[in-house]
Amino acid sequence: MSGAPLTDGDARARGRGVAVLVPCYNEERAIPHVIDDFRRALPAARIYVYDNNSVDGTVRAAAAAGATVRTEPLQGKGNVVRRMFADIDAEVYVLVDGDATYEAAKAPAMIRKLVDETLDMVVGCRAHESADAYRPGHQLGNQLFTGAVARLFGNRFTDILSGYRVFSRRFVKSFPALASGFEIEIELTVHALSLRMPIAEVLTRYAERPAGSVSKLRTYCDGTRILWTLFNLVREERPLAFFGALFALLAVSAVGLSIPIFLTFAQTGLVPRFPTAILATGMMLLAFLSLACGLILDTVTRGRREMKRIHYLAMAPVATDAAPRRSPLRVATDNTPAVVERRRQGDQR
Repeated sequence: MSGAPLTDGDARARGRGVAVLVPCYNEERAIPHVIDDFRRALPAARIYVYDNNSVDGTVRAAAAAGATVRTEPLQGKGNVVRRMFADIDAEVYVLVDGDATYEAAKAPAMIRKLVDETLDMVVGCRAHESADAYRPGHQLGNQLFTGAVARLFGNRFTDILSGYRVFSRRFVKSFPALASGFEIEIELTVHALSLRMPIAEVLTRYAERPAGSVSKLRTYCDGTRILWTLFNLVREERPLAFFGALFALLAVSAVGLSIPIFLTFAQTGLVPRFPTAILATGMMLLAFLSLACGLILDTVTRGRREMKRIHYLAMAPVATDAAPRRSPLRVATDNTPAVVERRRQGDQR
């Protein structure tokens, strides 16, 4: 696929066009570079910068660079992404961080891959050339989280924490967006995997931040939140596996505690260790209670997944023909003279 910029005709051929979404927090130095790079790569795209309570000149710099600037007062990247997905109507969405570390020139190739292969998400898989691109420990953390998601939900990604992604409209409008912070990337990934959406990765260059720009990711705090989000997603999306593992742990522990008791009873006919016997019995009861919860919640989760799948399928895939689709809302509110006349003639017939 070519990396050449998309033309105005390319964007119109994709219905509502391309929207570049840039969540920002204190990125005054980097945001002009991001906007300029994506304007060159995607001249027909609409670029939206959502400011998240910046205290520097991010808003002023983004507006001066020509982007549409909006604000989201709830702090956290997840809150910003939820707002952007709700507000913006487009055919193809490009989500990118405002730190100027991602390769804007790859966006046309990612969009063409999404459209030509009728995909729902294309992830920019990061390949860094400079050791300064990643902060200490971040690359290892990314590998660990990617490996955990691969084991739990399916091995279809090599970089689950990338902030550079291209989405179809039906992905965006079917995504619940419950996360509030940097754990949003985990939620995006698991949403695609749980619904078995068509997805792909494209290798992109990952560069270090511009001089004077500082990462907002807090290594230990945000890493813990990502881990907690992954824990909750396993519990919600794979309850039988989650509670089944708990059942196995409790059952094995109960059996281990009860073996000496049974041996003593076989030899003497007595049960001298009543507290241990009670503990083992209670643990076995909790084990089977956990298994019952897992079976019930698995049925509930299957129903939720079916509803999400139906909602996802209710929207058409990304447009691949030359004739653009028109939003039903726009058609309904189109009051140009020609349209009004056609409606009047239809009513008369």
